Amino acid sequence: MMRRAWQMAAAAVLAVLGAAARPAGAAPQAPCYFIFGDSLVDNGNNNFIVSMARANYPPYGIDFAGGPSGRFSNGLTTVDVLAKLLGFEDYIPPFAGASSQQLLTGVNFASAAAGIREETGQQLGGRISFSGQVRNYQSAVQELVSILGDEDSAAAHLSRCIFTVGMGSNDYLNNYFMPAFYSTGSRYTPEQYADSLAADYARLLQAMYGYGARKVALMGVGQVGCSPNELAQRSPSGVACVEEINAAVRIFNRRLVGLVDRFNALPGAHFTYVNVYGIFEDILRAPGAHGLRVTNAGCCGVGRNNGQVTCLPFQMPCANRHEYLFWDAFHPTEAANVLVGQRTYSARLASDVHPVDIGTLARL
Repeated sequence: MMRRAWQMAAAAVLAVLGAAARPAGAAPQAPCYFIFGDSLVDNGNNNFIVSMARANYPPYGIDFAGGPSGRFSNGLTTVDVLAKLLGFEDYIPPFAGASSQQLLTGVNFASAAAGIREETGQQLGGRISFSGQVRNYQSAVQELVSILGDEDSAAAHLSRCIFTVGMGSNDYLNNYFMPAFYSTGSRYTPEQYADSLAADYARLLQAMYGYGARKVALMGVGQVGCSPNELAQRSPSGVACVEEINAAVRIFNRRLVGLVDRFNALPGAHFTYVNVYGIFEDILRAPGAHGLRVTNAGCCGVGRNNGQVTCLPFQMPCANRHEYLFWDAFHPTEAANVLVGQRTYSARLASDVHPVDIGTLARL
């Protein structure tokens, strides 16, 4: 009975998103959507590499129409929500295995465990770092030039596309705050580390700009110090967020705002920052008002806060998934992803974005 209720709720969410986004027969608000990021938005690229960071097994995807796909959630990710709100008929496919025709409407380059730094996430095995994702994008652009006939046509096409880039979470959780595997925490102060990450980020964003990216949303790092894994490891109460981690993330997010302002000085550039940290903060301040009841534990997982070990193959997750903020030790539920995706597309508070939301970005 609970599963049936959840399926009905999920169907209602999709119906609302679809109705809000696309009148019958209308074209998408952008001709294509390209996605860069980590496990928060990976939708199958890691299925094809040797990695411990994979989610192509049940109960991942338990509420997704196609079942387990590589998405690190019970259902939709934020970029799935954005694709629907932008009016795309289908979800954006993973770059791995995408056809040439699919490149015209955009692909997802994201890879679980990936970071801005090359070494980030290496203890989990294979992953495609941000630089690797940018290289894949550059190869996709070369193919688009061939499809569309010349560089000017490709540039015109790409200039109207939406790009979302969400990097940095792993550079903290799977690097800076993992001293058993990495020395960055002892070699850099939080300010120095944020500066180093921002410099690498800027270099790769410049490469994307050089290959036609013009409408680019930088997704800030969320309150990762509030994830069930960090609560399980570092929070005495299992409820209070880990301030040391969140404070470091806030420094990095401030650097992203500066990057947006810097890139917007370039010809034709429309960059924006999505304050995911602030959106999560707002949700945590009044979870009940957002339909959530459990904010400090995973719906699926093992140990304290269901956060010490992530969701195991064929493990039985909680039945009331729509009331949980977190699906597993690190990743939000579909319910949370819908909330974040909606506010990314159409800002609820002025602080949600800087300077514009993605719905506005598409119209620029």
